[in-house]
Amino acid sequence: MSVPLGVYTRYDRLGASSRLRYYGYRAAFEAAGFAPEFHPFFSDAYLTRLYAGRGKSRLLAAAALVRRFAASTRLPEKLLIEYELLPELPYGIEARFLRGRRYVLNFDDDVWIKYEGRGRLADKYDRLVAGACGVVCANDLLLEKVLKLNPDAVKIPTAVDLDAFPLQAEKFPRFTVAWIGTPVTYSYLERHAEALRAMSRAAEFELLVIAKKSLGPRAVPGVRMRFEEWSPENEAALLSRCHAGIMPLPADDAFAAGKSAFKLIQYLAAGLPAIASPVGENRRVLRAGETGFFASAPGEWAEALRLLADDAVRIRLSANARSLARDYSIQKYGPIYAEFLREALE
Repeated sequence: MSVPLGVYTRYDRLGASSRLRYYGYRAAFEAAGFAPEFHPFFSDAYLTRLYAGRGKSRLLAAAALVRRFAASTRLPEKLLIEYELLPELPYGIEARFLRGRRYVLNFDDDVWIKYEGRGRLADKYDRLVAGACGVVCANDLLLEKVLKLNPDAVKIPTAVDLDAFPLQAEKFPRFTVAWIGTPVTYSYLERHAEALRAMSRAAEFELLVIAKKSLGPRAVPGVRMRFEEWSPENEAALLSRCHAGIMPLPADDAFAAGKSAFKLIQYLAAGLPAIASPVGENRRVLRAGETGFFASAPGEWAEALRLLADDAVRIRLSANARSLARDYSIQKYGPIYAEFLREALE
């Protein structure tokens, strides 16, 4: 008989963290004997509004909290929770609902930062982690933080479904470099405008932004760019038609340092060599000279692109990338994730 598992995510399927770290593992959870029931905090309507540039909706956020409160009065015995059950509320309130339940937490970002210096919220994640039966972490920075509070932790990167990425895809006629993300993280690309212009001077290419077409007015001057609307159905096909990918991150941003390099993992699955900032988990996922290159200064970004414009170099790195992709796949981590849950929650 299947064991009920309450899965309390931050977002519905439109949110990448929830889609990839929870919904994508439904089959693995079921194979391990669980009957997962998903309860997103925010609806897709919340993210649709945010990504359209209309800002965060306090009304939708309040409605989400009311729904979650109602759901928290009838929690099953076993829980998988993305970050926290009741966002923006102190640990003491959340602990009342969690009392008598066994729960596993899952982190893919350094969300501790958002509660720093905020009174009764400041130690919330520490206390939740300490009381958990297990904790899943997407990167080494998070794992190191969690292990100081709870020894029952495992690293499971945000993984891709390799079956979704075609092995042989027709490339775009023009040398095309991909960036995939959301309107929220697009600012990381804008902050590297000088690097992008240096790349444009080094080699002729088109930067394909897979996010929202509405970002077009924010195109970086001096860089040939094309914007495509992202969807779960088209992301793999679009990436696979590109020649390379980039993941710039600011070196002076603590939250960026806690990111889990998922763009690089997607590029691996699509067989794309990458250029990335040597920040956080990027340094562990990208293998310099094997699957891509690190770059900090604009000249380094330009030189890395010049190398990838060489067909022989790019083809060699592309083959390496696809070979490494299995190490970051649902095919590998599905059974590991499910077994960790089974042991932690029994």
